[in-house]
Amino acid sequence: MYNNIMMWIWLAVVIICVVVELLTTSLTTIWFALSAILMIFLSKIGLALQWQILIFLVLSFALLFVTRPLVMKKIRPQNTNVNALEGQEVLIVKAVEQFQKGEAKTKNGVVWTCESESGQNISAGSTAIVTKVNGNTLIIKTKNENKTGE
Repeated sequence: MYNNIMMWIWLAVVIICVVVELLTTSLTTIWFALSAILMIFLSKIGLALQWQILIFLVLSFALLFVTRPLVMKKIRPQNTNVNALEGQEVLIVKAVEQFQKGEAKTKNGVVWTCESESGQNISAGSTAIVTKVNGNTLIIKTKNENKTGE
């Protein structure tokens, strides 16, 4: 009888931990939920309550401190698509002039509309650095602007 009650208590712990994880999405209580799942099976073999709690806590904190950093490293957002262009060097294929946009070719060969960050003219054939992306327009500055800005 005791084993069946403990099984339901551990199941309740799993549900509570999963609900808290869904509300916070911090990848903290999910490790406690995983430990509680194991405890459902261990409760069936008749371990004393204090041993069950000790195993649950040790396993939960071990998973939390060992596994969580590895998982967080894997799921961290990375710059992709347009955001990956920031800081990249581009080749100016159509001159950028005041009040007129030019064109720049990225390393992958895609030609983008571009404009100068400072409003200065940039001649075709020169290289520039992308400082940000505004819609489908690259905001760029020449390498000389980088050196004078340091």
